[in-house]
Amino acid sequence: MSNGPSDKSRSLALALAVFLGFTGAHRFYAGKTGTALLMLITIGGLGLWWIYDVILIAGGGFRDDEGHLLSRWDPEQPDYGGAIPQHVLDELDALRAEMAELSDRVDFAERLLAAPRPPRDEANSV
Repeated sequence: MSNGPSDKSRSLALALAVFLGFTGAHRFYAGKTGTALLMLITIGGLGLWWIYDVILIAGGGFRDDEGHLLSRWDPEQPDYGGAIPQHVLDELDALRAEMAELSDRVDFAERLLAAPRPPRDEANSV
C-alpha cells in the first residue's frame, strides 16, 4: 500500500457511493473493477457493503486500485508532498513567540494577584 494520496476525488467518490453505490460506481471510479462488478451483481452486498463503503469514504479510509487513499476532497488542491511550506513554518514560529510572551505576562499577573498584601495600618490610613 502506498502512503501518498490518490489523484481521485473523495467528494466525487462519496457522491457516487451515496447515489449509485449499489451499482459499485464508486469502485469503478477508483479503479477497483473486480469488486465493482461483484458489488453490481450483489446489489451492493444487499445494501450492507454499500453502507460500509459510504462510511469508509466519508471517513477517509477508502483506497483506489493502487492503494492510495482517496483523501483529497478536491484533487486540484495543491499537494505539498508531505512538506510544509516555509511561510507556514515562519508563521508558526511567530505564533509560538507571541504565545510565550503572553504566557509570561499571565504568569506575572498571577504572581502579582497572589502576592499577600501588607497589612494596612489603621492609624496611618486616615
